[in-house]
Amino acid sequence: MQYHSTRDNSISVTSAQAIKQGLSSEGGLFVPEQFPSVTLDEIESLSSKSYHERAYFVLNRFLTDFSEEDLKKCITSAYTKEKFGTEAIAPVYKLNDEVYFLELWHGPTCAFKDMALQILPHFLTTSMKMTNEDKEIIILVATSGDTGKAALEGFKDVDGTRIIVFYPDNGVSEIQKLQMVTQRGNNVSVAAVKGNFDDAQSGVKRIFTDEDYKELLDRNGFKLSSANSINWGRLVPQIVYYFSAYADLLASKEIEIGDEINVVVPTGNFGNILAAYYAKKMGLPIKKFICASNANNVLTDFIKTGKYNKNREFHTTISPSMDILISSNLERFLYDLSGNDDAVITDLMNQLNTNGEYVVPDAIMAKMQELFDADCCNDKETMASIRKTYDEYGYTMDTHTAVGKNVYDKYVERTGDKTKTVIASTASPFKFNQNVLIALEDCNAVVGKDEFELLEMLSKKSGLKVPESLAELKDKTPIFNTVVDKDLMKNTVSDFLKVE
Repeated sequence: MQYHSTRDNSISVTSAQAIKQGLSSEGGLFVPEQFPSVTLDEIESLSSKSYHERAYFVLNRFLTDFSEEDLKKCITSAYTKEKFGTEAIAPVYKLNDEVYFLELWHGPTCAFKDMALQILPHFLTTSMKMTNEDKEIIILVATSGDTGKAALEGFKDVDGTRIIVFYPDNGVSEIQKLQMVTQRGNNVSVAAVKGNFDDAQSGVKRIFTDEDYKELLDRNGFKLSSANSINWGRLVPQIVYYFSAYADLLASKEIEIGDEINVVVPTGNFGNILAAYYAKKMGLPIKKFICASNANNVLTDFIKTGKYNKNREFHTTISPSMDILISSNLERFLYDLSGNDDAVITDLMNQLNTNGEYVVPDAIMAKMQELFDADCCNDKETMASIRKTYDEYGYTMDTHTAVGKNVYDKYVERTGDKTKTVIASTASPFKFNQNVLIALEDCNAVVGKDEFELLEMLSKKSGLKVPESLAELKDKTPIFNTVVDKDLMKNTVSDFLKVE
């Protein structure tokens, strides 16, 4: 299978080239030339298979230039019980007869990003061999909190690569920051950016599209790539867990083959919900996609009106991984809805860069609204959902999952749709322990407590074990303390690589 760019579909590359390159040279995102179809019989057969087998079933259809041996090695190396604490890798938790949580946070950094970033380094090193790459790959990452640590953990000490992570200063939780600034590895670097996630993300994109700078790096033996969800190698593993969730519901006899489900995804960058949409395109029976946003409700407004407008107040919320106003993966979605019209996408993205907004054609809006619903909630509503779900079911959610649950409850109240629904649970509650505890107790309960006392408090309250990867942060010393202006990110890269 070949891959085209959303902004120039005359470009055609293999999956290995797309993964190695990350972003197309003119700024577009790589997408498959077609989506493979799967039958209900094939989906039903997954119910008796392991996560490894389910992953191979999906990935083999997209990464057609990978050998069976190489692809299976990538899968078995990434998804181990030792890393994820469960053979299921992405278990489904039944809340009640209508709601199920797809728990995507059992990996080493306690967030859904592990589902892709544990396998991406294996994809990348395999792709480098397949394409005879002789340069060192430099991974640039902008993170709103979770991608950074997951990428650092995935790429640390991987031969032939170096990784630089930029995160918004004062825009991540204390645990997220500790996870990043204490990262060990001989090929890693971390820097805070003065500004928000969009500033960090835009800075990384500017570096990727700076031809003079890329030539400088090339002369010094370096080649840029990305671990953000703009990289196809990040997005394609996310398709797997939607098939896996459906297979688990079949195995537990919660649904019959062919039954449609709804999917709720708390999202900022649109990658996680896009993966669910791609699963539907392949044949997975999904009825409705419910896009859940926090106070940064740019996606909610877009899905309801067809107008994307990033020119709005940026809110720092208790669900920081969703504090995003520029949703990069929306470009792939619009490319698909436009019938793969690269001219339309190029025009829309140019409008976004120039004016900070665009309006999609009516035909695209109609297709989008047929499939998607969207809503948002503020921090107070998020906290209330954490408390209510705990009181009713004894289930403890993090602040992002709670956004999804709140929006789902509003959707049901508004529509009466009682279709069985899978809510993507995107992070462990321990990553956002302070706000979860305030929701379950009150503000006084956390006063004067450090992060590690809060972890123990939450463990007792929830009945869950503190993840080892978080508990051990107590004994780690911060290594990185760089804070950089958003316009000087390129200098930080140069300093790390020692190029002038």
